[in-house]
Amino acid sequence: MGMIMAVSFTRYGRLYYLDPGEHSPKVGDKVLVPTDSGPEVAECVWAPQYSSEDIDGLPVCAGLAGEEQLARDEANKRRRAEARSVAKRLIKRHTLPMKVVGIDYLDEDNVYTVYFSAPHRVDFRALVRDLARNLRARVELRQIGPRDEARLQGGIGPCGRDLCCATFLKDFEPVSVRMAKDQDLPVNPLRIAGACGRLMCCLKYEHPLYVETRYRMPRNGSRVSTPQGDGTVVGHNVPSDTVTVRLDDGGRRCACPSASVCSPRIQHDTMYGKEQGSQHDQA
Repeated sequence: MGMIMAVSFTRYGRLYYLDPGEHSPKVGDKVLVPTDSGPEVAECVWAPQYSSEDIDGLPVCAGLAGEEQLARDEANKRRRAEARSVAKRLIKRHTLPMKVVGIDYLDEDNVYTVYFSAPHRVDFRALVRDLARNLRARVELRQIGPRDEARLQGGIGPCGRDLCCATFLKDFEPVSVRMAKDQDLPVNPLRIAGACGRLMCCLKYEHPLYVETRYRMPRNGSRVSTPQGDGTVVGHNVPSDTVTVRLDDGGRRCACPSASVCSPRIQHDTMYGKEQGSQHDQA
């Protein structure tokens, strides 16, 4: 068991997990996070707490940020905002079909990295030269896809929560329409697409639960016995772990816990319930 904390470089942005080491920052404190380009300032989102999982290999928090680091971070934010404004103006001047998504700045190397999206490949060689001349720094342009664009911009998903890719999701895994069908979702792009326009990432990491539960629950059309009487299975609710049954008595529908209609539980109660009942009678 070890200690773990979470930080974010932008408000409501992606979470990064750290080993607090000997430090005990509070929520809202500015801390130093070790990166390839040196310590960077981030905000503590989760205070250090014990974790039962294996957390070896996490970066170690470098302590609370001082006045010098905070001033440097504010200056870098102003430079990124200025670079975004300059990039948008020059893109419009060059009439290029591209949109600025995010900008990184390394003050030690004086390098700007401009992330942009475009419907196709763009010849931005003239744009890079103008950007370097206006910003007086070296400039790199990187084209990203729709999913990375949503991750950098952030936003609210169809569920009403912050986007998974912008908060905790680290890697993008392939998502198929079959996963939506297995979860009884309508195969409608407007219903199963995320903010990026692609299939929602949550379909992937929720899919194993639906597969496992469907294998365990009785299929639609199966005859089952419920506490309210015999009937036919007509639906499932995986999140609540219930089965919808149409009762033979009047065609009424009821939602029953899956354990009360699954055969392993019934067989268990039939076998051990009778034994316990006979033992109680003998007593």
